[in-house]
Amino acid sequence: MEIRIDNIESAVVKKLLQEHHDDMLKHSPVESVHALDFSSLREASITFYTAWDNGQLAGCAALNKLDDKQVELKSMKTSTSFLRRGVAAKLLSYLLIEAQKKGYEKISLETGTADVFVPAQKLYKRFEFTSCPPFSDYQEDPYSMFFTKDLTN
Repeated sequence: MEIRIDNIESAVVKKLLQEHHDDMLKHSPVESVHALDFSSLREASITFYTAWDNGQLAGCAALNKLDDKQVELKSMKTSTSFLRRGVAAKLLSYLLIEAQKKGYEKISLETGTADVFVPAQKLYKRFEFTSCPPFSDYQEDPYSMFFTKDLTN
């Protein structure tokens, strides 16, 4: 699997990101959906990554720089045809290393509370993320849960 810094301009990447946003809207009220739109993914604070397997888009994720010490994991999505093949774990492993290389001390994320998000929650716990209160501009929300991981050890 090849993981690389990419942009969101290709049709296949845009399609996957739209699926991600649509999925979030199926399982959470609109005010609780924190998926980034296309213009937000172009912001200077965002580094967008894609995972490719034999020329096919397997997944994507982004790192959003919150400050010099903390980064946020955003827009993590596995392509439907690659589900349950370890794509998310490979992407997450790669992004954790990238965040450490860039000198971040903490990585945080927001995910949903509905049953459909349980596999993601289990993945984050497996990678030693711990529950935390809302960070950055997030607020308490029954449809959101927050995780963080210390990158200094």
